[in-house]
Amino acid sequence: MTFNEVIGQEEVRERLVQMVDEDRLPHAIMLCGPTGVGKKALATAFGCYLLSRNQSNGSVGGSPAMFADEPLVPSEHPMLKKLEHPDLHFTYPTIKLPSMGSDHQPVSDDFAREWHEVMMQGPYFSMDEWMTAIGAENQQAIITAGESDELVRKLSLKSSQGGYKVSIIWLPERMNIACANKLLKLIEEPPSQTVFLMVCEEPDRLLETIRSRVQRVDVKLLPTETIAKALVERRGVDEGQATRIARLANGSWMKALQELQVGTENEQFLDLFISLMRLAYQRKVKELRKWSDTMAAFGREKQKRFLDFFLRMVRESFMYNFQNPDLCYMTQKEEDFARNFARFINETNVIPLYDLANRASRDIGQNANAKIVFFDFALQVIVLLIQK
Repeated sequence: MTFNEVIGQEEVRERLVQMVDEDRLPHAIMLCGPTGVGKKALATAFGCYLLSRNQSNGSVGGSPAMFADEPLVPSEHPMLKKLEHPDLHFTYPTIKLPSMGSDHQPVSDDFAREWHEVMMQGPYFSMDEWMTAIGAENQQAIITAGESDELVRKLSLKSSQGGYKVSIIWLPERMNIACANKLLKLIEEPPSQTVFLMVCEEPDRLLETIRSRVQRVDVKLLPTETIAKALVERRGVDEGQATRIARLANGSWMKALQELQVGTENEQFLDLFISLMRLAYQRKVKELRKWSDTMAAFGREKQKRFLDFFLRMVRESFMYNFQNPDLCYMTQKEEDFARNFARFINETNVIPLYDLANRASRDIGQNANAKIVFFDFALQVIVLLIQK
């Protein structure tokens, strides 16, 4: 993978490569930022760049200005193109499958085939998409202590090319405490010429001792113009649609890609949102019970995503009342519904609705009974929707 495949983030690219050119590359870097802005893509491209220097005996260099236009991984390096280089190691959250023994701690290698397939489709994918790829249902994916043991074993081996060894850790905040403590020791005493590249979305969940031993690089939201341009140039989207999608993406290339998909999850969520609001307005408690059963059938992660969608629609509906298009970020279907619905979201109920959805999301995250949570949620919406 090359930097050419990363959407935007030129400033971070230049900063990373400058560290190498100036011979001040830290042994542990943590890329932090929101979902979908390109952290995993940056880490993978930078890892390939470091390993391409191994194979070119350090001759791949040049000024940072080159990197937006020139491929950084030469065509004669097929292992890097296929992400199958022996010195490139990926670590990511996993689950325990029923087929695994009771004493087996899942490690990344157990899901190497699935990881490779997903990565070759593109590095812009979410935790939920990864969970689907490995056949997870309601399990919580974590990085186990067994993974840190595997890393110690792999990184203790000599580099196959006599240069860097790169360890890319996706979502280190999902390490259990045993794994985190072992990784801390590994970072404190890293094997020779090993570079750790962590891709983190919630750094506050990491041990403070780990955070203090890595160099943090913040990856910002992508500008709307950057996303729109990439949609036109890379996906063949017309400029009008690209602009609308880019605004909806809110700085995330991954969200922009999701909006392009036919029959996206958001369309399903919109139908559920419309159904909820109509049934609540009509006070049809029996039908709302069926609605809550439908929601309860989803996995926890999907339930939380719906509640995030609910929050966004409440916000957008409230802003729609100001009749300023620059303040609203909705698809055409969402806007068509908001045209008649927005007047029901006002100064009296917008904050309580927000609080209601946040409480429901917290309860779902704490493994509360989803049927009870969503039925109570629907009943509370009745009360709040009729407030004037």
